[in-house]
Parts: sequence; structure tokens; C-alpha cells
Amino acid sequence: MLKYSSFIDNKFIQSSDAVILEVLNPASGEVIANLENLSSTQVEEVLVSSSAAQKKWKKLTSIERADYLLKLADKLIENSNEIGRVLALESGKSLLDATNEVVYAAEVTRYHAGWARRIEGEVIPSDSPNENLLLFREPIGIAACLIPFNYPVYTLLRKIAPALITGNSVLVRPSNNTPCSAMEIAKAVVESGFPTGVINIMIMDHNVAGKICTDARVGMLTLTGSVFAGRQILEYSKANIAKCSLELGGKTPAIVEADANLENAAKLIIKSKTTNCGQLCTAVERVYVHESIYEQFIALLKQNMSQVEFGDRAINPNAMGPLISAKSRDNVHTAVLKAVADGAKLVLGGELPAGTGFFYPPTLLIDCKQDMEIIQEEIFGPVLPVLKYSNIEEALAMANDHQYGLASVLFTENYRTIMNFSNSIEAGELYINRTPADPYQGYHAGWKRSGLGGDDGKHGMLEFTQTRLVVMNY
Repeated sequence: MLKYSSFIDNKFIQSSDAVILEVLNPASGEVIANLENLSSTQVEEVLVSSSAAQKKWKKLTSIERADYLLKLADKLIENSNEIGRVLALESGKSLLDATNEVVYAAEVTRYHAGWARRIEGEVIPSDSPNENLLLFREPIGIAACLIPFNYPVYTLLRKIAPALITGNSVLVRPSNNTPCSAMEIAKAVVESGFPTGVINIMIMDHNVAGKICTDARVGMLTLTGSVFAGRQILEYSKANIAKCSLELGGKTPAIVEADANLENAAKLIIKSKTTNCGQLCTAVERVYVHESIYEQFIALLKQNMSQVEFGDRAINPNAMGPLISAKSRDNVHTAVLKAVADGAKLVLGGELPAGTGFFYPPTLLIDCKQDMEIIQEEIFGPVLPVLKYSNIEEALAMANDHQYGLASVLFTENYRTIMNFSNSIEAGELYINRTPADPYQGYHAGWKRSGLGGDDGKHGMLEFTQTRLVVMNY
């Protein structure tokens, strides 16, 4: 049984009145860890720690801050087997996938350390003689980072690395479904020699999280999560007009044109939909297929999906793993039943499996309609609804007829169609003849209800800064 308490000032701080959080292995439903929730009496201690640390941290040169990040990346690699083991237990991932996530998180950390000598201000021409306008980029202060369950190690470093390189301190709240890997990362923070208080990682309920997020000392709130969670963060931000960076829901459309490589498109779409049991915000969530190839492409999707096994990945690493919780599985199954009731045809899956764990079979739905809930709402599970279209203008209109706009996918060999979509798709990302992968040197930002601000690259790093204009007359 794993046991952890909150990480404050480079120590695991226990509380006599802490409420215990139980963490389950989603492949078995068994309790694997007990964690002490941060108590309301400890909130002030955390905020004092983070505020004091940030004032010192921002005074370091950016290259000094980068040295700490590089040491942390080294420790993540050094401890990747143990962090990966814990991540696999709490998430249902295979040990290989979990360990690779740690390695990838280390690479993201190194990438952001590389911005140390590139965080630039501007010199702007003035309208007045003998005057310079100097624009400085400064840290915001304390950044509260709220981490999702689906890629909890990668996303944690994806948020804290740019926050730290720009001079902020961070308060991290991992998902209560997958908090153990974050506490293992805390051990790597100590080993890499970070100053106390720069990185605090706490387990907390919604009430305590609200107290921290609405404190005047917290200048930024960054979340990867659902639209519901995003609305809650926006409510928190009202207290002090804190800056928000939100990566929220997605409903990635994949448009398959008649001239596409159909076998490759089907293979990539099924892999996107079944990786991590479909629990990926940019996974393909709806497929639009040209009517001339509709039956042919359905057969290819069925063929590829029928080859996907599901089960405990600790036993069969090549299987598709479980959903994160019983509630998640219930939500997915309810959505499938409603789609069938609304007229969709079930080709594969759609039944609750017997046995332990939160498994759900790969599920293929065809003859769907644009106004169905299965098309309009994020499913976050291994369920793939398919529709047909008659021309590319109709496909583009249906892809854009949505509340979400995170990622999109187009399979075609026609450069005119590609340019049309590049200029017209209402999404933060467009992938041509491949499925989403969020390259960390790019910029991952959603349109519409998919978020505000974004992560990755130069622009994601600059989210953690604010500007100061100096007007210098001489």
C-alpha cells in the first residue's frame, strides 16, 4: 500500500486532522494508495511558502533557473522506472507506456529550460523625441497548476516547466484519481536541489482548492480538464482577476476524403480512439466520411477496431486498458445507449463487460446524425461515431458546427482541400494525414469552449509572463 502526504517546502508534511484519499487501480478496482488531503489549516502555510520562495526565485538569472530544470529532467530519467511503476498502478497504463511518459516529460522539461536565453522583451519606437519604450517580460508570481488524470506526469511538467523558467513558483494539484506519480515527482524535486517552496505539490479536496485558487497571492490558474472544471476555475479567477490558461474539452473531427489512403486513415483513427482507452482530449471523437467510400471505410474501421483487445495491461501490455473510474465507464455506456436509442447503429462493442476493473470495449457507431448527443458532447472513452457527407463544404460545415475547437484531422491528397481547411477549420490545431500528438515546440490552444490561452512552445511559455512598459525620456 502506497502512502503519501502533501509536499511543502521540500518535505512531506503530515497533518493530524487530514482526511484520507483512497486511490484505486482502475484495472482491478482495488485500493493501492492512501494520501492525506491538505487540511484547511495548512493553506496559509502553503501560500506563505510559495510567495516567499517566488520572490527569491525570480531574482535568479534565467540560466540559473534552467540549471535546476535540467537537473530535474535528469532525476526524472534516473527515477523513471519507479515513477512509471506508480503511474501504471494508478492509471491502468502499461509499465512501458507509463515509463515512456516520464521520459517524455523529462524532454519537455529540457525543452523549456532551453528558453532561458530567449525570453525577450521589446524596444518600441516612441512618438516623442529623445525617448525609448522598453517592454519587459516579468513573472506573474504564484501559478496554481491543476493536473488531469489522463497524462498526469507529462501534463504536470508541461505546466510547471514554463512557469518555473519564467520566474514563477508553482502550487500543483494533481488529479485525485492519479496523485501518486506527482508525489514521486516531488522526490525528484528534492533530489535535484530545488530551493524550498518553489514547487509545492498538494492533495486537496474542492474546498481547499478553492481557498488556494481565490487567494490574492495566486496570480495565475492553469488547468487541463473538462469544460465544467474550466467554468469553476473562471469563477475562482473572479475573486482577484487572476490570469487563466485553460485547456478544456475536445471533440476532434476526422474528415476522410475519397482520395485519402483509406487503410492508413482507418488504422490511425482506431489507434487514436483506443490509446489510453480514448481518454485523450485530442483523440478522434467523430468521423466524417465521403459518401462514395462510406461502406468501404466502415469495413476498414470495423476490421481495425475488432483487432483491439482490452484488459489489464499489467498482464497484457498490448491490450487497451481501463477507463479511470466506474463513474467514467457509466458515463460512456450511458452515452452509447442514448446514441442507439436516437437511431445510431451499433457495429461493435457497446456492452458492459463482466469482471473487475473499469473496462469498456472498443465501440463503433454508424449512421449517426449531426445533432446527436454522441456527436455534440465529448465522450472521453473508446467510442467512435461515424457520419457521411456528400461534398467537402458540407464536411467542413459539420466539423465547425460544434461547441469545441481543440484539434481536427483531415485525410486527403488534395492540396486545395488542405489549404481550404487550413484557412477555415475552427480549431486550434489541424493535422493532415495523421492524428494529433501535441508537439511540444508548437502551441496547443483551443477555440470556443475548448479553452483560453494554451500550452507548449514559445507562446505557451509566454502565458506565464506579464509585461511592464518603461517609457524612458532622456
